[in-house]
Amino acid sequence: MMIGVAGFSRHIGQLLSKSNGFIAASLSAASCADEAEKAEGAGCRDDAAALRLKWIAMAAILVSGVMGVGLPLAGRKRRTVQTGSAVFVAAKAFAAGVILATGFVHMLHDVEHALSNPCLPAGPWRRFPFPGFVAMLAALATLVLDVLVTRFYETKHRAEVARVKADAAAALAAASTSASDEDITVVTVVESEHKVPLLQAHSHSHAQSHGHELMQPQGREGEVSDHVRSVVVSQILEMGIVSHSVIIGLSLGVSRSPCTIRPLVAALSFHQFFEGFALGGCIAQAQFKNLSAVMMASFFAITTPTGIAAGAGLSSFYNANSPRALVVEGILDSVSAGILIYMALVDLIVADFLGGKMTGSPRQQVMAYVALFLGALSMSSLAVWA
Repeated sequence: MMIGVAGFSRHIGQLLSKSNGFIAASLSAASCADEAEKAEGAGCRDDAAALRLKWIAMAAILVSGVMGVGLPLAGRKRRTVQTGSAVFVAAKAFAAGVILATGFVHMLHDVEHALSNPCLPAGPWRRFPFPGFVAMLAALATLVLDVLVTRFYETKHRAEVARVKADAAAALAAASTSASDEDITVVTVVESEHKVPLLQAHSHSHAQSHGHELMQPQGREGEVSDHVRSVVVSQILEMGIVSHSVIIGLSLGVSRSPCTIRPLVAALSFHQFFEGFALGGCIAQAQFKNLSAVMMASFFAITTPTGIAAGAGLSSFYNANSPRALVVEGILDSVSAGILIYMALVDLIVADFLGGKMTGSPRQQVMAYVALFLGALSMSSLAVWA
């Protein structure tokens, strides 16, 4: 009798366990369906209106990106917005605050939302803090990449300087054997505005010069390092911004809800403008050739509109709440967040505020700090809509 009661109890326990699992699965499916309905706009779905808004968003974001990245590049020769001016320093500080808030407030929040989505299985995505962990790894990987690329460019620059010095010495030796007393050649090694050593030869009469002059490349080692850092910062910063821009472009493009897209147009235009300004300032400081600068600026400006166009093409069959899409979006956003947080703190804020570049008046320094906090707070406030 006792055996029968125990068996009956075990059977009842198994039934309860299965029913609990079924209820949990049903609740999870219902939550996933609710999440999908919420993502689609919950009653605000209109494909034709959404497509019109996507065209408007592509145009507005493209113009904002071009203006943002183009202002520092166009102003390199103008005193008011030239790199180092009070206006440029304050604007760059504002842009650094925007990028910092983008990483902390926008991207990490989006990652939390994606990887805690009820459409994902609980294990392992909701049992471990993947957003912060992946962002941390991305920041450390950016540090390693930053160091390696900086050393590569410094080694390349030293080799170039050594080669030019050797060429200058050879030219001087040849000139000393062939020049007459009436025609002495003076060989000068200088650096162009792009930090590239050049050879310049000058002829002097016997009355003007009786010897030869060989000048070392002008510019201190610290100036070379600043130039190399600017090159590295601009390239890594663009990598982080572009990867993030692809995600936000796709997210907007696949949406079929005008209620979701409408507030994003203004928010992303503002976002794109100041991200572009920060990137454009770094490109201007790196003193790239015009073609390279235009290519980097254009690549940044078209990334988000291209993502929107791609998302619009995929919207008919792309499921933004599928487990694969959620995981890919979450991991890429985490990586981008880690890159942008590192770049904003280390290469933009610390480099400018603690690296000796704040050499203006106390008033200018206060303006830069105020601009930094305004940029961070302004971008954070956009989290209400985007």
